[in-house]
Amino acid sequence: MSTQPETPGSPATTRDTLRAELATLSTEQVGERVPDLDALSTRDLVAAMNDDNRSVPDAVAAVEPRIAEAIDAIVERLRRGGRLIYLGAGTAGRMGILDASEAPPTFGTDPGLIVGLIAGGPGAIQQAVEDAEDHDHAGRADLASLAITADDAIVGVSASGRTPYVLGALDYARSIGAVTIGLSCNAGSPLGRDADIGIETVVGPELLTGSTRLKAGTAQKLVLNMLSTISMVRLGKTYRNLMVDLRATNEKLRARSERTVMLATDVDAATAARTLEATDGWVKAAILVLMTGIDAGEAVARLRGGDGSLSAAIAAYGSTGAAPDGD
Repeated sequence: MSTQPETPGSPATTRDTLRAELATLSTEQVGERVPDLDALSTRDLVAAMNDDNRSVPDAVAAVEPRIAEAIDAIVERLRRGGRLIYLGAGTAGRMGILDASEAPPTFGTDPGLIVGLIAGGPGAIQQAVEDAEDHDHAGRADLASLAITADDAIVGVSASGRTPYVLGALDYARSIGAVTIGLSCNAGSPLGRDADIGIETVVGPELLTGSTRLKAGTAQKLVLNMLSTISMVRLGKTYRNLMVDLRATNEKLRARSERTVMLATDVDAATAARTLEATDGWVKAAILVLMTGIDAGEAVARLRGGDGSLSAAIAAYGSTGAAPDGD
């Protein structure tokens, strides 16, 4: 029985190309340090995986200047009314959605300020939709549905740096004029090359060959933590190292709010609770009241009318509660 040669563009030819591409990626190489996982004891496997993870912080440290550049670009867009939008497929997409979903309770942001998109839509968050990443037009369409503008910052996340869904989305974002940031785990990746700012955390082979939810996923989580958290710090969402814009939506967070006010102002729990009640639970405003002696209404108005920086508001009023010049 004869076999017909594969034609260009056929599934088999496409797989041949993909196999060749995967062979060049550091995240797809077979690690030599622990080649026989199935022969090790559970204790030895735990030690091996923990040891393998030690290289991740070094990979992130190597690209700190690029991360800082990305944060400055994000902050610039957020200050002029733009959004931070993450997108990816599989683990990478879930990482972005996780980071975006934590911003409102942590920093008191509107849910639309930081957005996460995943190839395959919301259903892919809990159940893998593996073929969704193969379509660059889907990434374009998902971004288009958000009506992005040049004021937005788009972060594409892909361990390989070659995911079509992500590359298509970033190509569309560039056509709109939005700043594009590419987070990958392979050097010289198409994503790192094509993005305005490429961040390539080269973590090397995975303990389980090709399982990029491991070191690559950990590196992505570390960088996303930096992008969102430091952007919020730069936007005045913190005071010293305290969360002063958190939303107290449960008892734990209400207790944390009171404790934060106590830590910042050295008052007792009753005073913290009473002042929070006067400011409708806004930690930042409660601290301003207690630090300056102004009333709750004025504190809220001051913070909403300014740049949101508690340090600047305290400095403007001083410790006497006197209104700053010009107010």
